[in-house]
Amino acid sequence: MKVIGVVVSPRKNGNTEMLTGHVLRAIGEEGLRTELQLLAGLDIRPCNGCGACLKEESCTIEDDFWPVYLNMKTADGIILASPVYYGSATALMKALMERAGYISRNNGGQFRGKVGGPLVVARRAGHNFTIAQLTFWFQILGMVVPGSTYWNVAFGRNKGEVAGDEEGLSTAWNFGKNIAWVTRKLRGNEAGQPGIMINKTFQER
Repeated sequence: MKVIGVVVSPRKNGNTEMLTGHVLRAIGEEGLRTELQLLAGLDIRPCNGCGACLKEESCTIEDDFWPVYLNMKTADGIILASPVYYGSATALMKALMERAGYISRNNGGQFRGKVGGPLVVARRAGHNFTIAQLTFWFQILGMVVPGSTYWNVAFGRNKGEVAGDEEGLSTAWNFGKNIAWVTRKLRGNEAGQPGIMINKTFQER
């Protein structure tokens, strides 16, 4: 079983990549294979509405998208991670979601039944909308989205600042544990412990 974390930020070695790596380590501890998929530096263009994918599982745009799509298709779990840009996910994320979602949905529901969920890094605001934006994508494709002990958001602007968001890291870690647990359940492996449901460090006061 494999879970991939797709970092859809134009920056390498930034807060979004750091947070995704943190989640993948939590998943890896449960015995699942993990892979970090970086989109920084790749040429992934927006959907042009040509409709070719309505006829077959393909895309006429010649860029770096197709290998990323195939990696998502063969994974058991998909995590999409984005920083907040002007109150929503990055343009790169929008391009990926449009094309991967449309191709999957119109060619047998390739992502249906997979486990997945969003990760978001914000400086100050826009995180709730971005979480919703990504969650809608998982839901319309028939994927299973585990919860955590809070929304999967960490705060940071400058490189490495998410490391100081203790609650954000705890939430992301618990999300990873739940991803691993649900993936095992859906793929027929009953081993492992139930997902973490109570964050004992950050309960509401």
